[in-house]
Amino acid sequence: MCGRLNIIDDPLTRLVSQIAGIRFTTKSNSNLCPTDSVSVLATAQGRITQRTLSWGIKPHWAQRLIINAQAETAAIKPTFKQAIHQNRVIIPCSGWYEWTGEKNHKEKYLFRVDDSHPTLMAGIALGEHLVTLTTQANERYRQYHHRMPLLVQEEDVFDWLGSADSKWVDLLKSSPASHLLVTRCA
Repeated sequence: MCGRLNIIDDPLTRLVSQIAGIRFTTKSNSNLCPTDSVSVLATAQGRITQRTLSWGIKPHWAQRLIINAQAETAAIKPTFKQAIHQNRVIIPCSGWYEWTGEKNHKEKYLFRVDDSHPTLMAGIALGEHLVTLTTQANERYRQYHHRMPLLVQEEDVFDWLGSADSKWVDLLKSSPASHLLVTRCA
């Protein structure tokens, strides 16, 4: 689920800068992979900032890299509990990829919100690393995968990043965006 991101710096940097009220910068990478560096929105001393984090964690007990956590259980899992309460981030991107089909005949699809809005994924920071949060797939996405990224709406950015009250908890339960654009990649 969501093992690659698409980052196109323009218009992404301009749109995210307007939403967050900071100068957001990133480099284009049409195939951003786990372990790569990702520009994210975070908070520091009550203000939105930009950080660069490595995508994925490898706890001592894990046999492989962990890049996603389930939104429904992250607040109770020992690995993610502190981070979801104190270190929520947003991963702005142009979209993400999903592969579907039979083992030797998988097709690649790009998912995105649209050209005039960035795709804002919910995530948590663990030191200098991050994991994205996933949720149950909506009806449209379910034909590609049973889970999808937890997306944050533009009007909820400040609640997700900085809210000390339960507003961010409500966003974990929000229904996923139903208006995704899907493009089959060649």
